[in-house]
Amino acid sequence: MIDYKKFKSGTDIRGIAAEGVEGEHINLTDDVIKAMANGFLVWFCEKYNKKASEITVSVGHDSRISAERIKNDVIEVLVSKGVKVLDCSLSSTPSMFMTTVVKGCNAAVQITASHHPFNRNGLKFFTRDGGVSGDDIAQILENAQNAKQVENANGKCEKIDFMSEYSKILRDKIIEETGEVKPLEGLKIIVDAGNGAGGFYAYDVLQPLGADIEGSQFLEPDGMFPNHIPNPENKVAMKSISDATVKNHADLGVIFDTDVDRASCVSSDGKEINRNRIVALAAAIALENNTGGTVVTDSVTSSGLKTFIEENLGGKHHRFKRGYKNVIDEAVRLENEGISAPLAIETSGHAAFKENYFLDDGAYLITKIIIKSAKLRKSGKSIDDLICALKEPKDLVELRFKILEDDFKAYGQKVIDDLFEYGKQNNMEIAPDNHEGIRISINNGWFLLRLSVHDPIMPLNIESDDQNGCKPIGKFVYEFLKNYDKLDLTTIKNYIK
Repeated sequence: MIDYKKFKSGTDIRGIAAEGVEGEHINLTDDVIKAMANGFLVWFCEKYNKKASEITVSVGHDSRISAERIKNDVIEVLVSKGVKVLDCSLSSTPSMFMTTVVKGCNAAVQITASHHPFNRNGLKFFTRDGGVSGDDIAQILENAQNAKQVENANGKCEKIDFMSEYSKILRDKIIEETGEVKPLEGLKIIVDAGNGAGGFYAYDVLQPLGADIEGSQFLEPDGMFPNHIPNPENKVAMKSISDATVKNHADLGVIFDTDVDRASCVSSDGKEINRNRIVALAAAIALENNTGGTVVTDSVTSSGLKTFIEENLGGKHHRFKRGYKNVIDEAVRLENEGISAPLAIETSGHAAFKENYFLDDGAYLITKIIIKSAKLRKSGKSIDDLICALKEPKDLVELRFKILEDDFKAYGQKVIDDLFEYGKQNNMEIAPDNHEGIRISINNGWFLLRLSVHDPIMPLNIESDDQNGCKPIGKFVYEFLKNYDKLDLTTIKNYIK
């Protein structure tokens, strides 16, 4: 019997949807997908007290090779229950949420597995309230497990080109904020879509506004991702866009992940603007008209970023848990308490502006950056000038340890609790504002040990203001962790040799 709970990945559903990787076999079969689509529809109708025949649902997908099959399964189920379906075909994930804003859809389904390998895929759900929560996903999968369904009825499916409408929204945003019809004339901007869904940004947003996009790469959708992993955190991917930016003498290089909910960029000299730098840049833009506002980030941001946000930008830095939905939900919570939080952003490139429905949208992030870039060039400046005061670590590393214990969350939490007690007893500088794991300042740097959001893994992030300063910190952590026989410490042992 299929255990549907195993498909839960935070606020998404993920699984294996195509053959091609040795030892991995399809578990997102047609029957499984149809059960999930039914489970979603039951969940929605019960939560919002609607009949299936009363709702409109958009369905889209990224460039994965299994996308068409899964899309057909989802649409077949929804139409058979009386739903009006808008088939959006190749789409970015953020655009699918925007169908609830622009097209009046009650819900949206995006078929994507973000940057994961070509044989993976999954489902992501939106309502007019935003992306569904982890608890909602659990309920949807429980419905699928129990084969819950609504009554059959006659629905219909209509194909639409919403990406053209979505592109116009972004173009209009640039025109409105710059006050020019062709605000990007004279700017050379190249886009790396990684053969995902992001090629539209070059052709349908930048080029019509006058930008020179020659040198853009991997714009054509190809679900095998033949050139590099479409992931702004991937070193090979970032080197590719950096090299292309320099080679083509571009003013800016832009890179998206597969489904365009994440992005990073590269300055004209090829320097990567990702991780702490993309957070700093987005914060500088978000706080321009929100003095004193709070920027919510994930837990692994640097000490220099906190200083930059609070001392240079006049904002407040609220470090929270890893997981883009955690960061977004925390910003929404602060707003509901009357605390201005104009931006929620992860170092992974997930960025959600309050002004944009707290939607993590890579294309919107880049649009805000390009608007600022267009304005700055009039005074001979660039976006680099916005973050020149950011103090960056001289050394940083992330190591990951497998937990060899069935109840991995309890075991990992015990390690963290023990380290907290050890730090207290030895008067170590434990971060008082940390919401995940334990963060300790030591040896002109810091380390953060935490539990992975989903997997039996303990990531360890280390940063140092000294060249090669992470290794001594790593040795300290290893001396503590070596007493835990259910941790695979191979990575840290190899690192500190």
